[in-house]
Amino acid sequence: MELELFGAAEIQERLGVSRQRAYIIISRKGFPEPVATLKMGSVWMKADIEAWIAENRPHLLESDEEV
Repeated sequence: MELELFGAAEIQERLGVSRQRAYIIISRKGFPEPVATLKMGSVWMKADIEAWIAENRPHLLESDEEV
């Protein structure tokens, strides 16, 4: 089983926002709780972040349609 994690930088990249904006979003009520906090920062399950995106930022979902 492969463990897929996101840190703040991956969340920033996935959302397409600035570092500052990513930290604002991460700190909001309703954002998934991190699964661990390390010296380098918090980490989240990728699946939790993708589920949050599907609910809160559906325009960021990748299209299944091939052109």
